[in-house]
Amino acid sequence: MEYAECNLVGNKVNIVSQLKHKFNVCWAIGIVTIKEYIVYRTHMMVSLFVGPVYFIVQFFIWTAVYSDGGTLAGIEYMQMIRYFGATSLLGYIIWDSADWNLSMLIRTGKFLTFALRPLNHCFFAFSQKVGHRILGIVLEFVPCAFIFTMLFKIDMRPAHAGWLLLSIMFAYLMYFLVNYCLGLASFWIVETGGLRSFYTLVASVFSGMLIPLVFFPKPLQVIQFFLPFQYISYVPAMVSLGNYSLGGIQFSIPQIVAIQGAAVAAVFLASIVLYNAAMKHFTAVGA
Repeated sequence: MEYAECNLVGNKVNIVSQLKHKFNVCWAIGIVTIKEYIVYRTHMMVSLFVGPVYFIVQFFIWTAVYSDGGTLAGIEYMQMIRYFGATSLLGYIIWDSADWNLSMLIRTGKFLTFALRPLNHCFFAFSQKVGHRILGIVLEFVPCAFIFTMLFKIDMRPAHAGWLLLSIMFAYLMYFLVNYCLGLASFWIVETGGLRSFYTLVASVFSGMLIPLVFFPKPLQVIQFFLPFQYISYVPAMVSLGNYSLGGIQFSIPQIVAIQGAAVAAVFLASIVLYNAAMKHFTAVGA
């Protein structure tokens, strides 16, 4: 009995040690990424104008649409404005380019250096995103949140701060995992530019970035439960507003966040399968 207890304690200590090591590695890579992007910060500074311009366009469009008052698909005017404010700010937190980075490494042959390292490239790419998005929150999210709140006088306070934070974390992971899986397609397709462009178009439409998903025909709304897109933008935006419905189905905030988490877990498992298949393919061609 004492031996079993000691073994259990030893396993727990080992797990904690491994998690601590993973965190330290992730943080170290993130810090290096921050330093790298600080040198090339012009791109991030330019994006400061993208979010507000996008929001201004949506502001004038929906102000004109709601000129006669009333609601659209059960959404009031101020809720609509807050919805697009939330999606604009969310983009600064979860934005990702893992697909492009991975495709470039595979296309140029530089991925070989990562294949020979003991560190999984997917974890490395995720760590890079952590650093990049920390910088994005400071240089992009905070200034734009200030602009939306002070200039447009929009109350951006979430209805459920705790659930929103968890939903944003799931959206963060979903965006990365889907993009990384898309990048893995480069192991089978030489040029993925067209595929990535098609994905960007589909994702922008079905994630709810361009228009709330409740405006789509009901069959398309129902399909969204089985696709990853709504869990990237629409779900956290609706969690911010404090209510969720799609396809004639209403969920409480805890329920839809739980569904979002299950969707992330499913995509995570799919990414592992796809990554292992890609590594076998990569080895098979003698790279």
